[in-house]
Amino acid sequence: MRVGLSTALCVAMSLTVVTAHAPHVGADPRVFSSWDQATVIGLCVLATVYAIGAMRLAARSVQKSRVEYCAFGVGWFVLLFAVLPWIDAATIERFSAHMGQHELMMLVGAPLLIVGRPLSTSLWALPATWRRVGILPLQHRVTARAVRTLTTPAVAWALHGAVLWIWHMPLFYDLAVKSEPAHAVQHAMFVGTSLMFWGGLLYGRYGRAGYGAAVFFVFTTAVHTGLLGALIMGSRTPLYSSYAHLPGMSGESALADQQIAGLVMWIPAGVLMTLVGIALFAAWLGEADRRARLSGH
Repeated sequence: MRVGLSTALCVAMSLTVVTAHAPHVGADPRVFSSWDQATVIGLCVLATVYAIGAMRLAARSVQKSRVEYCAFGVGWFVLLFAVLPWIDAATIERFSAHMGQHELMMLVGAPLLIVGRPLSTSLWALPATWRRVGILPLQHRVTARAVRTLTTPAVAWALHGAVLWIWHMPLFYDLAVKSEPAHAVQHAMFVGTSLMFWGGLLYGRYGRAGYGAAVFFVFTTAVHTGLLGALIMGSRTPLYSSYAHLPGMSGESALADQQIAGLVMWIPAGVLMTLVGIALFAAWLGEADRRARLSGH
C-alpha cells in the first residue's frame, strides 16, 4: 500500500511540473516564458514540501536513510536542469538534445525521485489534520487498487514501453514539437509511466524477493529501447519533419543529428539500464542468500 501511494504522490507532483513544460517551434530562447516559470516554481514547491517534511521528521528523531534524501535531491536537480530555458531552447533546435532531455527525465530524474520515497517524507510537511484528510482519497479501495495495478511491474513495463514507441512515431513526435499542449502530454506520459515503472520495480509488494522479476523487466526494457534507438539511428532519411525543416538545417545535418539522437537512446541509455539490471540482480542474490541463512538456523 505505501509503495503504491508513494508512487502515486510522486507521479501527481511530478506531472504538475512536466505538464507546465512545453516549448514550441519558434519560441524565443532568450525569453523566460510563463511555461518555464511554472516549471521552476513547481519544482521549487516539490523540493520545499519534501525539505519541510524531512526537517519535521528530524525534529521527532525519526531516522531515515541519507541515501533516500540524496537520491531525491539529485533527482530533483536533474529534473530542474532538464527543463531550464536554455536546455529547453536546445531541444527545439536539435533532436539529439531533445532525446537527451527525455533520457535524463526518465532514466535519472524519475528513478531517483522514487528512491527518495517522497510520500513518507512530504506528508510530514502538512498539519496532522491535513495529513489524515489528504491520505484518505489515496486509501480508498478503488484508488488503492488502481494504483496497485498501474505499479505492477508487468503493467508499468507495458505502459512505459507503449508510450515510448507511440510518441516516437513521426506523426506524434512532430505534433509534440509543434504543439505546446501535445508536448506537455508527451512529457507527462514519459515521466508518469517512468515513475510507475521504477516504483513497481524498486519497491514492489514482494520487496527484494521480487528483484529477480525486476531484472527481467529492466533488461527487456533495455532491449526494446535499444532497438528503437537503433532504428532511429539507422534510418537513411530524416524521420521528423519538425527538425528536418528548421531554418539552416540541411537534409544531411538533420540526418546526422537524428543519428546522434538514436545513439543516445541506444548506447548510453542501454548501458545505464544494464547497470541497474546488474545491481538488481546482485540485490536479488543477496536477498536469496540471506533467506537461505535464516532458514538454515
